[in-house]
Amino acid sequence: MPSLIDIRRRIRSVKNTQQITKAMKMVATARLRRAQERVINARPYSRMAGEILRNVAAAAAGDERVSENPLLAVREEKRIQFILVTSDRGLAGGFNSNLIKAAQQFLAENADKQVEMELYGRKARDFFTRRAARVSGEVTGISQSPSLADAKALADKMIDRFKNEEVDAVYLLYNEFKSVLTQKVTLKKMLPMAVQAEGSPQRDYIFEQPPAEMLGRLLPNYILLQILEAFLESAAAEHAARMTAMDAASTNANDVINKLTLYMNRVRQASITREIIEVVSGASALE
Repeated sequence: MPSLIDIRRRIRSVKNTQQITKAMKMVATARLRRAQERVINARPYSRMAGEILRNVAAAAAGDERVSENPLLAVREEKRIQFILVTSDRGLAGGFNSNLIKAAQQFLAENADKQVEMELYGRKARDFFTRRAARVSGEVTGISQSPSLADAKALADKMIDRFKNEEVDAVYLLYNEFKSVLTQKVTLKKMLPMAVQAEGSPQRDYIFEQPPAEMLGRLLPNYILLQILEAFLESAAAEHAARMTAMDAASTNANDVINKLTLYMNRVRQASITREIIEVVSGASALE
């Protein structure tokens, strides 16, 4: 049976841990509010950009120059560029583990192809660099607050690699923010772009430039927008997952403290009872 000193030391240790988890929850909550606002503001812009792109593609459907656009070139997928967006820090529940499992599944399904990985976040880098994966690049330190420059650097690199036929397809895996309690692992095919104009509502635009030329300018910007939106979704999902995980950790710590306190009281009561019995026994022996 542990001594009272050991039990008190353990209770004090759990309370210190609980203070840390509560502080981390408060920080994650404050950051989530800002990240959530960025995501909510970006989503309508992304939907509108997609609608404009589809309408321009529909208007340029009869132009032969559209099929010559390198971003629309469909090739046999022998070399795949795979982008994985994780966090730089842990203590976020299943945020990173779910992404890594999905990435491993993607690699297993494409084992007969050459897959090069672009790793964003320390968790992805630490996991896959130790497993002899083909890594084309790695970026850390931007997961919690990504910027337009970060997204543009990745978009330019992917567009150049696809145009130069270094890769035949580009896929992006990230966590999409659904709610504070829900994050959805999302796999999106970035390149070649599939501009679906059929079945979508079309608006009657008056074009000052040929639609094919406008489509050629819109495609790189739309790729940039999709990558930026994925970064923002991932950042909001990370803060939400960490806030939920720290809230659960604080609750669990409180349960542990209550159980240890109850156990400590029982040990103390047993110790007092034993001492009383010893005193009574000693008194009886002296009679």
